[in-house]
Amino acid sequence: MHSTGAVPTPLARPVALGGLVFFIDALLYSAYRYTVVFGREQPGPISTRAIAIDVVLFSIFALHHSLFARDMFRKRLTRMVGALERSTYVWVASALYAAVCAWWQPVAGTIWRIDQPATRWLLHAAQLLGVWLALRSALMIDILELSGVGQVGRVRPTSSSTDPPTEFKAAGPYGWVRHPIYSGWFLMVFAVPDMTITRFVFAVTSSLYLLIAIPFEERSLRRSSSGAYDRYMRAVRWKLLPHVF
Repeated sequence: MHSTGAVPTPLARPVALGGLVFFIDALLYSAYRYTVVFGREQPGPISTRAIAIDVVLFSIFALHHSLFARDMFRKRLTRMVGALERSTYVWVASALYAAVCAWWQPVAGTIWRIDQPATRWLLHAAQLLGVWLALRSALMIDILELSGVGQVGRVRPTSSSTDPPTEFKAAGPYGWVRHPIYSGWFLMVFAVPDMTITRFVFAVTSSLYLLIAIPFEERSLRRSSSGAYDRYMRAVRWKLLPHVF
């Protein structure tokens, strides 16, 4: 049997690498949409219909994430595609995220517009800090594992007793907060000098999803790590902002 289930081994690595490229493309596309397209102020009254469509769009993306996170669904998917289980998630998530950004409805109006040069530069610097924080944190996790490339060609042992114990190191950004990628996201979407309502709806909707997802994610990590994540939680008390939350 192939280590990647129903997918022939020679095809598995190109599929996984393609998922990584698509994932990066989706992120770059979303950055363009948020920075350029969502930053254009729209004339006219605020459309509650447009806001509702945007919320539904992001909810579909969030529902996919919740479904793929369930152990029962992941085991079923693994039986179908083997080691491409993570890569399949990356492909679908990237496609959904790109679709959300492409179909995001513009909403008229602006929440704030800051003209003072020093403040604008300060906000841009905070946004770049968010980008660095998210990238640095993702690279510490191992981008190849995160994208599913690292799983391809690695046969999982049948006995869990041979698996190395999971450990969570309180190093770098993970020594400051438990979810530094999310902290970086908050800086990226809110530290803008020109906050159109189109941007604001995207920032609030995506951030609320992250806040809702954190306790579920941590519960899953605590359940699957044999106490390792509990030790990490005791070492790093704060979720997103040191000494605050």
